Amino acid sequence: MKKNLVIVESPAKAKTLGRILGDSYSIKASVGHIRDLPKWGLGVSVQDSFAPKYEVPKEKASVVSELKQAAKKANAVYLATDPDREGEAISWHLVEAVDLKGVPIHRVVFHEITEEAITEAFHNPRHIDMHLVDAQQARRILDRLVGYRISPLLCKKVRSKLSAGRVQSVALRLIVEREREIQAFVSQEYWTVEALLSREENNDSSFRAKFVGLASETKAMEIHNQEEADEITGNLREAAYVVHGVKKKKMSRQPAPPFITSSLQQEAWRKLHFTARHTMAVAQQLYEGLSIAGEGTVGLITYMRTDSTAVAETALQETREYIKDKFGADYVPAQPRKFAKKVKGAQEAHEAIRPTKISREVQSIKSSLTSDQSRLYELIWKRMVASQMAAAQFDTTTVDIHARGKEIYLLRATGSIMRFPGFLSLYSEGKDEADADDEERRELPQLVNGEGLLLIDLFPEQHFTQPPPRYNEASLIKAMEEKGIGRPSTYAPTISTLYQRGYVHREEGRLHPQDIGALVNDLLVEHFPNVVDVGFTAQMEGRLDEIARGKLGWVDVLRDFNTPFEETLDKANANMASLKEPPQPTDEVCPKCGKPMVIRTGRFGRFLACTGFPKCRTTLPLPGDNGNEASHQSQTIAPEPEATDEVCSQCGEPMVVRTGRYGKFLACSAYPKCKTTKRVAGKPKSKTRKK
Repeated sequence: MKKNLVIVESPAKAKTLGRILGDSYSIKASVGHIRDLPKWGLGVSVQDSFAPKYEVPKEKASVVSELKQAAKKANAVYLATDPDREGEAISWHLVEAVDLKGVPIHRVVFHEITEEAITEAFHNPRHIDMHLVDAQQARRILDRLVGYRISPLLCKKVRSKLSAGRVQSVALRLIVEREREIQAFVSQEYWTVEALLSREENNDSSFRAKFVGLASETKAMEIHNQEEADEITGNLREAAYVVHGVKKKKMSRQPAPPFITSSLQQEAWRKLHFTARHTMAVAQQLYEGLSIAGEGTVGLITYMRTDSTAVAETALQETREYIKDKFGADYVPAQPRKFAKKVKGAQEAHEAIRPTKISREVQSIKSSLTSDQSRLYELIWKRMVASQMAAAQFDTTTVDIHARGKEIYLLRATGSIMRFPGFLSLYSEGKDEADADDEERRELPQLVNGEGLLLIDLFPEQHFTQPPPRYNEASLIKAMEEKGIGRPSTYAPTISTLYQRGYVHREEGRLHPQDIGALVNDLLVEHFPNVVDVGFTAQMEGRLDEIARGKLGWVDVLRDFNTPFEETLDKANANMASLKEPPQPTDEVCPKCGKPMVIRTGRFGRFLACTGFPKCRTTLPLPGDNGNEASHQSQTIAPEPEATDEVCSQCGEPMVVRTGRYGKFLACSAYPKCKTTKRVAGKPKSKTRKK
């Protein structure tokens, strides 16, 4: 008896769907992309309207053959790939590569792998949306045009193993420019003065007030040095203190919206110290389904590549009922809270990242999850529940105080009292940097206008202005999102590529550009200003969105980009023809001939070379230089695992490429739960010599 064939990307997703759909469906996995541009060569016929030359990789030949055989036995084929542009493109590639044209084809889309969502999707199938396919195809070709034309130029003119990417290069520019801003920053000295005061009748009711300036001036007074601070402190010691004004008001603090891809990556970095790549790998496992005791294999969260904060009405109601049962009616706002989209071009048909079942608390499933799965699920669960809880309520007080002496100075104290915790009883959003407002959340005594105060002590303190902080993964993703660079699916791979190319390294959680990264950035800024221009890149993302909406043709967008790009490429080839990084002088002298040594850049990075060359050929490694590949290996973190289309033969989880003592190998991403490893395909086995 013929069955309906369902094709998904991963075996884990297939397993979860199989439990829901039952025996009348045969479910197969494409194991990721089934067809793509060739690994070598441009793979795009620019003269023929940018026609792509897709091919099925050798390692996917058996998968295609198996899908063809399964399709011949099927009543109909349901394409259940992911609900985004990339998933739409994979469905289209399946039709072309597996030759599904002779069988009824249905596209089914769902944002969570639950029985209700799957049933709804299969009752309402649609056709493949070619506008979404065209948008993804345009992105893929655009990235190929940039990467495969600029990267060889860098390798030829600078050194091997360099690359340039459309989004990657702009992200690198942000990091390099921030580093230079830090290096050029000139710190300025300034002082602050605080007074410890108390009510006259109660010395125990002490509090601190900050010096603002002259009471007659609206602008705060700047204290530039110790002399000025000493003069002000001396005057304050002789002054009489009187409460000049008390302002009280009620304030509410609203919860953050449920996660989208970028905010999940940011918060997972802040609170769990997960890299963006690791966050997405764990989220993928939670989405595709895990075996839960008493439930079987279930999808625990909605689709994790999204830029929309929208939430289904049924999920909102379920969350509100849960809050009422667990926290009480006071914690449920009068109406469900809905968040306006903040991301430019957000796809409102998508949903935010949320648990598929709010009543599924982390403690009830913790035994079925790994530590990282449990921690990330709990973060997503808390964020969703908190987003529908009542606001936190505060009473805030601002007290202006006059210090009357030679001059009348103004001091100010601010405090607040939490009257109702609301969502803060469950969750508070993390921050990239310290929040100055946290210092103001302290209680003040009950003060009245005209009341005299006692001075207990004064605290002058020296400070220095600080440069902007280096990016960490969270703040870089936030900057990329705000500037419209890339999309949810590109943040994690972009950062991983910067690490892999050696352009950036991580130090105490912050992103530092390597010398080679700065050199590549400078060349791109000089010779390809549009490619690394933030505004131009954001504008291109907008044009890709227009293709997805059917308002622009993908060939026209590529042509508009490529014509000036080829002109720029020709100029860059000519201008970089004699490119050679000039040697940098040093204080080192050659240990053999005594001549000065300079820093040069070679195929394997930077090194010290004698200026007596060619008579003296002495070279030395550059001590402590992260740009030198020899020293780079011992100073940087272990390389991020590389994603592959392989799946583990033991558990069905994705395999990744890791680097060990003897080179690269394939390892199961579920390690340490599953310790399956295998050699990388095509790599010859090592031979041992016979003694």
